Amino acid sequence: MLGLVAAALILAGFVLFLVKFATADGDFTLTSRGKPKRDEVEGKVVWITGASRGIGEILANQFTSLGAKVILSARNTVELERVKSEIISKYPASRVEVLPMDLASGEESLKESVYKAESLFSSAGVDYMVHNAAFERPKRKALDETEEGLQATMNINVLGTITLTRLLAPYMLKRGRGHFVVVSSAAGKCPSPGQALYSASKHALNGYFHTLRSELCQKGIKVTIVCPGPIETSKTSETSSSGKSRSLEKRVSAERCAELIIVAATHGLKEAWVSYQPVLFVMYLVQYMPTIGYWFMDQIGANRLDAAASKRSAYSWSLLFGHKKSA
Repeated sequence: MLGLVAAALILAGFVLFLVKFATADGDFTLTSRGKPKRDEVEGKVVWITGASRGIGEILANQFTSLGAKVILSARNTVELERVKSEIISKYPASRVEVLPMDLASGEESLKESVYKAESLFSSAGVDYMVHNAAFERPKRKALDETEEGLQATMNINVLGTITLTRLLAPYMLKRGRGHFVVVSSAAGKCPSPGQALYSASKHALNGYFHTLRSELCQKGIKVTIVCPGPIETSKTSETSSSGKSRSLEKRVSAERCAELIIVAATHGLKEAWVSYQPVLFVMYLVQYMPTIGYWFMDQIGANRLDAAASKRSAYSWSLLFGHKKSA
């Protein structure tokens, strides 16, 4: 009798696990942490790149709501001023500064930006550097990528981001504290057919920042890498309302993604994944059972290219059963 009860409990637990896994919007470590920890960011200076729209804009709003002082950076000054104005209208007591910056502008220009950021808020210095800016090209085959695309992707996603980090880190080391929050991608953890250059750039970021943390963690420097899968933004919403079929594609909202990024950062996680299925499932496979995970991606690679070309969902279970048409 006790054996039957134990078996029933084990079965129920397994079913509960499957249901939770099927409906999760992030890895289990991340989603078990609850809400962002306000005391970790209140009064701290948070510098966000790519802050003129999308997740960067939402991160700025959410960090401000937690009492952080925020520096907004991107190339578009007009949009940055809009974001600042909207934040202040929502949180009148907030402290927000605009610092226009182009990650591809070279070391001397970025050095000046770091100096300005460190000088803001009575020279309080930067506590959190949120690397959110990224360049992403339309999906295409790896062999169709061009030198121009390679340079544009790597200059912003890798070279500019690393250079900015290398210039800012000495200030943090001098204070004995600092936290780099890197918005990477699921494409930086597993194959991403149609996004070879973007995937390569995110793999590069993951490698650099995991290594940086290992070198500097005993000197007060923290690094959190967040790897989102497909995210629902205003751009993807417009696509879905245009009549194109995306019924099988479920994306995490940009607001929820930003919240989970802050959860990961304020709870001191080293890496976190944000996605619904099937992307989350593939990430777990590639991480813990790489042979099976890569086999799985090999089965859907060509189908994903075809889906992207025909404006269909590139993140659906149905890709596993499609016809391989791409050469």
